[in-house]
Amino acid sequence: MTSDRILEIQSVSKYYSRGGQQITAVENVSLEVERMMFTLIRGPSGSGKTTLLLAAGGLMHPDRGKVLLRDQDIYALSPNRRSAFRGRHIGFVFQQFYLVPYLTVLDNVKIPAMAVKIDSLEERSVALLERFGLSERLTHFPSELSTGERQRVALARALITQPAVLLADEPTGNLDMDNEQIIVECLREYARNGGAVLMATHGLRTDGFDHVITLDGGRLQEA
Repeated sequence: MTSDRILEIQSVSKYYSRGGQQITAVENVSLEVERMMFTLIRGPSGSGKTTLLLAAGGLMHPDRGKVLLRDQDIYALSPNRRSAFRGRHIGFVFQQFYLVPYLTVLDNVKIPAMAVKIDSLEERSVALLERFGLSERLTHFPSELSTGERQRVALARALITQPAVLLADEPTGNLDMDNEQIIVECLREYARNGGAVLMATHGLRTDGFDHVITLDGGRLQEA
């Protein structure tokens, strides 16, 4: 394994049972994501993109295969150790935002600090929000924000721990073109600065990414 390889998905498969039948969500997928790489997974709804991201992030145990992050098999860890490892090394951005409605914008960004000690948390949180054009929104609640602003808050929250890898599941699906460009550029900048980004989408142009792959029926194909 090269020193630049951060995430390695090895022959991962995941199946569901529905109505007595086995449904294949992901079948024998292998993928590597390196530092400073912005990888796009594309495919239609139901192609397995979300399942693959959840497995890659330590949130859904695959039925077969391994997921290694910095050489650590994350599913070989106990649930408590896996949760701590995930909190330190993995950031998530989802289309639905998952902001806590009764917390302010600033406090939402601080949430990962509940599991991971972060030096100068207040200053770093404010700086991230300023970078995303949200300096006037620190004390606002999610219900007071536009859709694009809520997604930027979710991105700032994912970045506060400076994770090794950022997983983004349809992060631009609810956004207009201007906000879509803001989010994609922020993700691209994070990769350029030394992170690794794995983003799933059913749309979006494929130019400007370091690696583009396609999921079709749970199977991986090179674009």
